[in-house]
Amino acid sequence: MPIVDISGLRSTDRAERERVAAEIGRAAREVGFLYVSGSGVDDALFDRMLDATTAFFALPLEEKMRSYIGLSRCHRGYVPVGEEGVEHGTPDLKEAFDTALDLPADDPDHLAGNPMLGPNAWPDLPGFADAVTAYYDAVLEVGGRLLWAFAVALGEDPDVFSRHATKTPSQLRLVHYPYNPDAQDAIGIGAHTDYECFTLLKPTAPGLEVMNGAGEWIDVPPVPGTFVVNIGDLLELWTNGTFVATSHRVRKVVEERYSFPLFFNVDYDTEVKPLPQFTPPGGSIRPPLRAGEHLFAQTAQSFAYLRSRLDSGELVLPDGSLGLGQFGQQALHEAAG
Repeated sequence: MPIVDISGLRSTDRAERERVAAEIGRAAREVGFLYVSGSGVDDALFDRMLDATTAFFALPLEEKMRSYIGLSRCHRGYVPVGEEGVEHGTPDLKEAFDTALDLPADDPDHLAGNPMLGPNAWPDLPGFADAVTAYYDAVLEVGGRLLWAFAVALGEDPDVFSRHATKTPSQLRLVHYPYNPDAQDAIGIGAHTDYECFTLLKPTAPGLEVMNGAGEWIDVPPVPGTFVVNIGDLLELWTNGTFVATSHRVRKVVEERYSFPLFFNVDYDTEVKPLPQFTPPGGSIRPPLRAGEHLFAQTAQSFAYLRSRLDSGELVLPDGSLGLGQFGQQALHEAAG
C-alpha cells in the first residue's frame, strides 16, 4: 500500500511537483488508492474538529435531530443511525454530520433550488462551526493540489480539472460508529465507491477495507500522519477506466470509531466525459455525466428521506442518472461474472 509524501506539491520547483505527481499517478494506476503524507494540515486543526465532533455526537438524540438532514434544502446536517444505506437497502450502522462549502442563504444557486449547494446547518454548539470549517478549508486546499497532480500525472494540461473547481459541492462528513460489543465483523458501511473525483479520508481506528485489482478485500489500517486517498467515480470516467474508482467498505469493529472523509468534487454543472487520450477509435466509451447531478442522484438513492421523496414523485432523478454501484473494482468483477 503506497505512501506518497506530497510535501513536494508545495515546492516552487516545477520538476519536484511533477515528480510527486508521477508517484501519485503510478499508485492510482497500479493500486487504485494510496496514503499521502506531508499534507501540511496542522494536527491541531484535526484535534479541534475531533473534540467538536465528539461533543456533538454526545448530545441527546433530540438535540441532534434539530439539525436533521431532512430539514435542509441542500443536504446538510445530522444523519441518524439507519438513515443511510448504500448496499441492497441495508441501513448503515453509523451516525454522521454532513457539511460542504458553506454558502450564504441568498446564494443564487441555492435560491434556484440546487439540491447540493447552500448553507450548512450548524448546531447550536459553541465552537463547532469554526472548528469544522477550519479543517474543511485546510483539507480542501490539499485536495486542490492533488487535483493538479492527477492532471499532470495523466500528461494533461495542469488545469484541465482545476478550471472546473471554483464553487464545488465538496463534502466533509463527520462519521461516528458507536461502541457496540455485538457488532464485530458486521458491515458498518456497505461496499461502494465515492461519487466525486477523489476522497481524502482521516480514520481514527481500523475497519476500512478496499478491493484490489484481484477482487480481494484488504485492510487499510490508519497510518499516523497520513490521509487515505480513494479514487472516485469522476476520475474513473475522465480516464475511461484507466484510473478505477476505489471500491471500499467499513467493517464494524467493537471500539467506538470516528472517520472524516472529505469528498473532493468539481463544480456542479461540470460535464465529465472521457478525455480525448482515453477515447481511441472504435473503443468503448462511457457516456458523460454532470458532476453535481451524479452526486445528487447517488445521494438520493442512498438516504431514506430522499428515497421517500423519489417514491412519492416529489423528487425526480436527473436524466441519465445511474443506479448505485456502477463504478469501481467491484463493478468490474461483478460484470466479469
